[in-house]
Amino acid sequence: MTFHVPAVDIAPYVSGGTDAERAAVARAIDEACRTVGFIQITGHGIPAPVQAGLAAAMDEFFAQPLPAKKAYSTPPGINRGYAPPKSESLSLSLGVESASRMNDFFEAFNVGATAADYPDSPVALDPVHYAANVWPAADAPGFEPRVSAYFAEARRVARTMTEIFADALELPAGFFDTFTGHSLDVLRMNNYALPPGTVDLDGELTGMGEHTDYGIVTVLWADQVRGLQVLAADGSWNDVSPADDALLINLGDLTARWTNERWMSTLHRVKPPIVDGTIERRRSAAYFHDGDFDALIRTLPSCISEGRPDRYPDPVTVGDHIAAKLAGSRAGVANPHATREAARVAAAAARP
Repeated sequence: MTFHVPAVDIAPYVSGGTDAERAAVARAIDEACRTVGFIQITGHGIPAPVQAGLAAAMDEFFAQPLPAKKAYSTPPGINRGYAPPKSESLSLSLGVESASRMNDFFEAFNVGATAADYPDSPVALDPVHYAANVWPAADAPGFEPRVSAYFAEARRVARTMTEIFADALELPAGFFDTFTGHSLDVLRMNNYALPPGTVDLDGELTGMGEHTDYGIVTVLWADQVRGLQVLAADGSWNDVSPADDALLINLGDLTARWTNERWMSTLHRVKPPIVDGTIERRRSAAYFHDGDFDALIRTLPSCISEGRPDRYPDPVTVGDHIAAKLAGSRAGVANPHATREAARVAAAAARP
């Protein structure tokens, strides 16, 4: 079976379309979510200068010396600031030990929604979940305005995707709005590059270990440089890179729970792009739209049937789910609650 990531033009939801055009988009998204879980979207409306500004901001920050970047590190439980190379292991968010027993080689910088972004929240917002951002104003003065501009656009696209999801699942309009009024949204900017001699370049080198994303939907901007791989239904890993002017969309664990795995959270990883014995630099920026920390996620009744019993009978709050995932990836505590995803990784590893 040939692996293919569907491309969907979502312009009818962005710039105004007819009911028929929007229905066609919703059908295409449902098909992609049922079969692949990764989607190329065009017509998203993010201006090219804003995307170029994001890339320039990443270049400005990641070009700094490592000691300067480490000044913006935060404790493992705070999903903000700088994460140095080899400080995380994404596979542990599934409770899976890396095959090479080496942490992932990417470095990253995280910014996210803060308590101040939700002044009208009906509940008190945990300062850990909604931590203030750490901005490298002195070392990278262009970073904050450029990243903030992209953050706002990616947030809009993520919410547009949940609008499409509601239509695709035949849910009431605005269904996801009741779970995302003070959403735990994070933009993670990744840089895949290491100084020469830092690691041995061999087949076990892992840029980012196999994992699922944690929340509702991820909006991914990425270079057109090989490295990203997606696990297909047949257990094979397949290379994926964005088409011209496209963003990549993938589903998170909470959507898999809601839909009782009618739509699967997408298992993916990054293998290092190595050219002539050196790591070819690759950049990506993932906007995670994760939902309200106190939202309780229960399986949708419409996704439960005699032939498809509820795979997630125990509801979970977004905050508890995210905390268990982050304890794995950032604090090295294997997540014991991701048995279904871990089984998919084990099956892929056993594949000839």
